[in-house]
Amino acid sequence: MLCQRGHRIHRARCDRQRAQALLRVRERIARFRPTILINVPTMINHMVSHPAAASHDLSCLRLATSAGEPLPVELYQRWKRTFGVELLDGLGTAEMWHIFISNRPGQVRPGTLGTVVPGFDVKVCDDEGRELPAGEVGVLWVRGGSRALGYWQQMEKTKEGFRGEWYVSGDMVRRDPDGYFTYCGRADDLLKVSGKWLAPQEVENCLLHHPAVKEVAVVGVMGAHGLVKPYAFVVAQEVRDGLAAELQAFVRERLEPYKYPREVIFLDALPRTHLGKVDRARLRREPV
Repeated sequence: MLCQRGHRIHRARCDRQRAQALLRVRERIARFRPTILINVPTMINHMVSHPAAASHDLSCLRLATSAGEPLPVELYQRWKRTFGVELLDGLGTAEMWHIFISNRPGQVRPGTLGTVVPGFDVKVCDDEGRELPAGEVGVLWVRGGSRALGYWQQMEKTKEGFRGEWYVSGDMVRRDPDGYFTYCGRADDLLKVSGKWLAPQEVENCLLHHPAVKEVAVVGVMGAHGLVKPYAFVVAQEVRDGLAAELQAFVRERLEPYKYPREVIFLDALPRTHLGKVDRARLRREPV
């Protein structure tokens, strides 16, 4: 169970830390006037959610980048409306030591990771390593000169991840006919619901368009009959009677019916790892 009192104490501590971090970012931008800002979605959300965000001067920036976790379309749009600065989302891994897919200045497609960075090759494959056509979701394979040789003293993990010239990341992506890639989650994050695959990020992006939703994470929770069902953990602007049912209907009206969250659970704050990412494993372990 999530301890409510402990959770509120943890939230208060995290709120103070986020406020301090945001203040440091603002002070450094004001002092040094950088032209490029390296950012992550968690901090992007804090920056645009600040009550005085519209008054923050980011006119020195030519662009900002985002990486580390998925960047929802809604968050990109809020950032662009608030600061007028282009935000470039992309994907890289420690194993490749580089960003290998990225949006480009003037060519951003919100909700996508962009296109392949020169010097790298990327393909989308099925579980057997066969390349898939555009539009289908599969496992990301990447190769390039910066690729690592393997994992130190972890032979089995190395054999699983490094296949000849290629690194198999475990990220699930979709490539459109124009070469833009959309992130669909980690292979172990995808849910099999009613016999069909469900990417949690699709439901999260949908819910973020509802005005009552501040933050959300969708995970698969094993039900009483051994079936996995999507649960939505929501940080709401204000919790009110009937909001859970309203959010479920909101998803059903916009996505395929099987994708709606079977339960909506409201939290003061989403649990996060030491890296600031949503702790999905904890949500799966402690659904109520």
